[in-house]
Amino acid sequence: MTNAPRNLLGYGLNPPRLSWPGGAACAVSVVVNYEEGAEQAVADGDAENERIGEVISVVPPGRRDYGQEGIFAYGLRAGLPRFLEAFDRYGVKASFFMCGRAVSRTPDLAAEVVRRGHEAANHGWLWRPNADYTSREAEAADLLRSGAAIEAATGQRPVGYFCRGSQSPWTRELLQEQGYRYDSNAFDDDLPYWDGAMLVLPYALDCNDMKFFHPNGFVLPEQFVAYTEAALDQLIEEGERGVPKILNIGLHLRICGRPARFRAVEGILAALAKRRHKLWVARRCDIAEAARAQLTR
Repeated sequence: MTNAPRNLLGYGLNPPRLSWPGGAACAVSVVVNYEEGAEQAVADGDAENERIGEVISVVPPGRRDYGQEGIFAYGLRAGLPRFLEAFDRYGVKASFFMCGRAVSRTPDLAAEVVRRGHEAANHGWLWRPNADYTSREAEAADLLRSGAAIEAATGQRPVGYFCRGSQSPWTRELLQEQGYRYDSNAFDDDLPYWDGAMLVLPYALDCNDMKFFHPNGFVLPEQFVAYTEAALDQLIEEGERGVPKILNIGLHLRICGRPARFRAVEGILAALAKRRHKLWVARRCDIAEAARAQLTR
């Protein structure tokens, strides 16, 4: 069997020494996933219902799962107002990974997100892996469809992309063809890098509230806060030694939008504020542009 080509070296022992605005030792990207209404649902004509939620679904295959629909709906109905109020209070601008079908169902809410200064990034038409696509044409059509829905609702054309799970063999080429400025379908670095003509702004799944849904993850909000603070302090130290990097903090409306888990959001925002003089908390589109200006292809 021939091994698939994989880049396991990256920058190796010679990482670029990026300069973030204000001399920040670390750039921080706060991401909120806006997926509610774009999850797999039999009621919407999808082949199956989404399986990941607060509990394991007991609904038989092929039947409508009202419970799972309600768990997702909570994110927009109750979670989004909490996030927007807290971000305003702390002066934080985030990047919202928006699924096209979710935005098409709640255009006024999506527009309000952008009105408050946050970024609308494309998260696919449905909350699904792009690796599921069996043709380049189908993926290209959904990429256009989701981008158009976001732009129609918010007035902002998305310049960044991230799909659930894994991209397809064509994803990055399609993003380049459709004019995207960065791709976040990568978990392999703390630094942005070029993949041909596409700038890759890696994402991460460890400082991520999905860990509340994993048996080996967070249980109490304080655990998420402590984990994030450890990551912040480590990257600040590395940045002060000359190699500023990026920390990704991933949140979901239906997960940390719940009252108890929102205490983690409050704690993380307070931790960022405490270290504000050493951090650049910015939207992914802004981090990408700062990187583009400094990284050679």
